[in-house]
Amino acid sequence: MKAPIWIETEADVAAGRAVLLRLEPRFAVIEGPLPLRRRPDGFAALLHAIVGQQVSTASAAAIWARVQAAGFDDEAAVRGADDDALRACGLSRPKIRYARALADARIDYGALREAPVDHVVDTLVAVPGIGRWTAEIYVKFALGAADVFAAGDLALQEGAKLLFDLPARPAEREMRAMAEAWSPVRAIAARALWAYYREKTKREGAL
Repeated sequence: MKAPIWIETEADVAAGRAVLLRLEPRFAVIEGPLPLRRRPDGFAALLHAIVGQQVSTASAAAIWARVQAAGFDDEAAVRGADDDALRACGLSRPKIRYARALADARIDYGALREAPVDHVVDTLVAVPGIGRWTAEIYVKFALGAADVFAAGDLALQEGAKLLFDLPARPAEREMRAMAEAWSPVRAIAARALWAYYREKTKREGAL
């Protein structure tokens, strides 16, 4: 089965999984369908990722619900809001600064859909508050690239440790090197490791 370049549907996930199993049969222990987890691209997707930084999944969901209810998932609304309004949604002082920086960046999100992954990542990490993890999560879930990983994700590292019976959780550099073997479906490998992490720990591992 041919590896997908973009992941748009459940069928793309299934095709990518078949390729992944040929590359690394140990992923076969992960049962059930892997999550698609696609979301619309644009300002809201990136702000959602920023909201989720360094907080629990439950806290991120609660804050994001307030952000959406206030209409601040729109970049023009963020540019026009005062700090008190953003703070009332649960955004910390640093995240207010990051939200404003993202709104002021005026990114051409349509152009990013056609750009190489490295260019997208470089464009996004130039914005304060967006690191490589956030940029790669965006490329994976909002743009649907099949060959991006987010090696700095702690749940992916823990999932790899559990699945491959490693003596310690691999650091980001080790995780990135390990994931090279799963190209061109590293985004499928990430979904598989998140699913395995959730199965073994009963905790969520991705936005």
